[in-house]
Amino acid sequence: MGLNLIRGLFLAGIWAILAVFLVVAWCAWTLPKPDAALSPSRSPSITILAKDGTVLAAYGDLYAEKLDFDDVPPFLVQAILATEDRRFFDHSGIDLIGIIRAAWVNFRAGSIRQGGSTLTQQIAKNLFLTRERSFKRKIQEALLAFWLEAKFDKKQLFTIYLNRMYLGSGTYGVSAASRRYFGIPTSAINFRQASILAGLLKAPSRYSPIRDKAAALRRGDQVINNMVTQGFISPSYAALVKRQSLALVPQKGSQFRYFVDWVVDRISGFIGRPDSDLIVRTTLDPQLQSIAGIAVKKNLDRTVLTRGGTQAALVTLDRGGAVRALVGGVNYKSSQFNRVTQALRQPGSAFKVFVYLAALEEGFEPKDVLQDSPIKIGGWEPRNYDGKFRGDVTLTDAVSVSLNSVAVRLSEAIGRGKVVAMAQRLGITTPLKSHPSLALGVNEVTLLELTSAYAVLANQGLNAWPYGITEIRDTQGSILYRRTGSVGRLLETQVVDHMVTMLRKTIQSGTGRKAQISRLAAGKTGTSQDFRDAWFLGFDNGLTTGVWVGNDKGRPMKRLTGGSVPAKIWRDLMKEGASR
Repeated sequence: MGLNLIRGLFLAGIWAILAVFLVVAWCAWTLPKPDAALSPSRSPSITILAKDGTVLAAYGDLYAEKLDFDDVPPFLVQAILATEDRRFFDHSGIDLIGIIRAAWVNFRAGSIRQGGSTLTQQIAKNLFLTRERSFKRKIQEALLAFWLEAKFDKKQLFTIYLNRMYLGSGTYGVSAASRRYFGIPTSAINFRQASILAGLLKAPSRYSPIRDKAAALRRGDQVINNMVTQGFISPSYAALVKRQSLALVPQKGSQFRYFVDWVVDRISGFIGRPDSDLIVRTTLDPQLQSIAGIAVKKNLDRTVLTRGGTQAALVTLDRGGAVRALVGGVNYKSSQFNRVTQALRQPGSAFKVFVYLAALEEGFEPKDVLQDSPIKIGGWEPRNYDGKFRGDVTLTDAVSVSLNSVAVRLSEAIGRGKVVAMAQRLGITTPLKSHPSLALGVNEVTLLELTSAYAVLANQGLNAWPYGITEIRDTQGSILYRRTGSVGRLLETQVVDHMVTMLRKTIQSGTGRKAQISRLAAGKTGTSQDFRDAWFLGFDNGLTTGVWVGNDKGRPMKRLTGGSVPAKIWRDLMKEGASR
């Protein structure tokens, strides 16, 4: 019996080894050819076209000159090693010690704090493989890492990494990034600038200094801390470096730049690393964009500024989700932070649309009556904007004058889970906490995702995921990407009709009266706690526009509500954009 067991285990082991061998052999057989790793990269150009074919922007030298290892300041090498792969010069492509260390750190933290990928694995993944998450790709990544280590020495591999990795804002390699961000060659950068470049490797778009300088500096501080931990610099020198100022290349102001930056950052997600000249056709309507800029500038006057409203953002979508206009802030030259796509803000009462949609799906109707009266849940007691209660009101009237107590009462009646599920179904991706105040919009969202949720109503319940790129071609005419999209129903027609009827009254006689235009439209105001954020979101038969007014520090404004300046901006855009 024992002999049979041993024989069985032996045979099972042989078959297991054979199976592993076959899997690895299959993965190796289907590997892409990696011999071009050190070949010079031609600098592709990217031309961004508007919806009508006019040129919005043109980018040229994304790669700049090719660097050799000795061209790079030693402290930049140290910054990258300390942050991305501290044992790079010791391992053979796969760092088992690093994997074990990262697993231990992540286990103790209860979340993903460190990764175990080496620089060689990152080269393999980013240069030769797709973004597919699969067992096959991980095996191929390991095989390519071993091949690269056998083919090139460590300095050559590090040079490949420096010249080919994406570093945000359309740049590939530290040479292009140094010139784009600081206006100087890599050989001339200082210690602070090196920490910024090394920090970009983790999340290039998020930490791009021309997109969010504060985030880039915080990430740079972490890189400097890593260098202290690894013994490259002393704590006192680290403190000195952190106090250095960071001067960036002045960015040319343009009404299209917020949109263009957003589009450029999305190109690699569709076609990977570009290696030929590209022509990118987008959804932007130049005339509507001009109208949007004028509407923002006109209404964000000196009076508004004295009330604390120093910033504004606007985005307009067509019924299918195509971005027709996007204003990411009042002045691109002074701030490249995109408040449409990057800023997380409390939507206030603009979030209530998800409460009422969930209720309508549960069988409630616009004419149903609820009581507008004090309600207390635990130690929390919501109040209406004017401090008054109106007694029995219909759901339509509750929406039109944005009664807090009714929204909370309704949310508790149907269950907060249904409200959260509705918001997520319509495209809200930011985390939503199930607190009684959920109904009043205390969870943060972006203007783009909230506007796209309202666009579902304009699209008769069909999905309206936001997008800005319709086609990517090379200069030979070959189509590298073309948006096809898919139509899916998210809301039943009757639910949409009821909600639209309720939102129309908001503009006709409710809190959104200042948004009235010469045709039927529907919308909702939103004002967050202490008047920190003011919103107006609405639509007609063709366009959906979302507007936010506030300031970057989150300071309270002086009673500036969504029914005031945001509604006026929305009105001016929609009135002039009727024929677009």
